[in-house]
Amino acid sequence: MSSKRLYKSQNKKLCGVCAGFAEYFDVDPTVVRIIWLVFTLCGGSGVVAYLIAALLMPER
Repeated sequence: MSSKRLYKSQNKKLCGVCAGFAEYFDVDPTVVRIIWLVFTLCGGSGVVAYLIAALLMPER
């Protein structure tokens, strides 16, 4: 059984958070970025979540 770890990706546009989530869940990074944008536009919770993730997620 292999254990997956969540890391910031080297395929980054800003901090690598969205691409890191995309690699973890094995989806296209663009899809994750669009979902994150929707959360940001719906009340701004995406900005806070992104900042927290950028601070807490380790580099690969």
